[in-house]
Amino acid sequence: MPTALITGITGQDGSYLAELLLAKGYEVHGIMRRCSSFTTGRIDHIYDQLTLYYGDMLDGVSLRRCLTKSRPDEVYNLACQSHVKTSFDQPVYSAESIAIGTINLLEAIRDYRDQTGIDVRFYQASSSEMFGSSPPPQNEDTPFRPRSPYACAKVHAHWAVVNYREAYGLKAWNGILFNHESPRRGPTFVTQKIAQAVVRIVAGKQTELRLGNLDAKRDWGYAPDYVQGMWAMLQTDTPDDYVLATGDSVSVQQFADKAFAYVDLKSADYIVTDCRYMRPTEVHALQGDANKAYKAFGWAPVVRWAELCEAMIDAAAPGQIGLNDGQRTSNTTDGVPSFNRRPS
Repeated sequence: MPTALITGITGQDGSYLAELLLAKGYEVHGIMRRCSSFTTGRIDHIYDQLTLYYGDMLDGVSLRRCLTKSRPDEVYNLACQSHVKTSFDQPVYSAESIAIGTINLLEAIRDYRDQTGIDVRFYQASSSEMFGSSPPPQNEDTPFRPRSPYACAKVHAHWAVVNYREAYGLKAWNGILFNHESPRRGPTFVTQKIAQAVVRIVAGKQTELRLGNLDAKRDWGYAPDYVQGMWAMLQTDTPDDYVLATGDSVSVQQFADKAFAYVDLKSADYIVTDCRYMRPTEVHALQGDANKAYKAFGWAPVVRWAELCEAMIDAAAPGQIGLNDGQRTSNTTDGVPSFNRRPS
């Protein structure tokens, strides 16, 4: 039975990846930070099938200890301060959790390999935000021009992985994932903010939706499609870097229009532009080209942004709107979970 260790297992991607790996017969271990409140809501339904440890990306000793306890064949690094706007307010912590945290984990893996002879396969969650102001479409050869402390830290971590791969022979892959969402997305991310606002407006609990840059364009996909790509990447023979994306570029305005139209409302009647949600430096357009991943291991997205938008609204309003009849299945392949109706 193969064994995997996931950092950030309690997050959106970590929970879907854990489900996928369990379905594939893996023994799944995860690292989570100690917190005064429960943070396992996304994995409660599989909690008894997991082995969890307390650890922190800034504590290299704890990471090394988790490797010794779990003895993984694969390590997926999904942990970090993940909100771009927050990184402008907390640039040092963002850099530490993303860049230094990744190096701590790489060092722990290198030491673990040298001590045990186990050649761990490592996945690093890079980000489309690294492309920044480089014009779309973006692929693996597009220059990085980061436009936030978050993106700068991700570039640092990305190149650290490449360096450890080349300097020490670590089997390490970078997945440059474009935006990927789901009903498990955190409420401060714009897609979930829109979905939950629509539901609250329909219910009479909210009268307006305040957003920042409505013209920003993103390539939005469905998170379970993307964790399938993470796993498939690590099954290839040669470590490399891969973009995962849908190839669709949709503005925040378009996403909001679709969300409100789904409940027969007009977004213009409710959206208010608020400068508090503007970034000091904006990434205007992201659109990924995932042809390399398709050619290397056959990955392609299944769920597109419009279906995703509707599913997020359904999930936010059990029993109230549209297709929300308990479960909405998707024809995703090989153990990828269907849309989950449980609240985040």
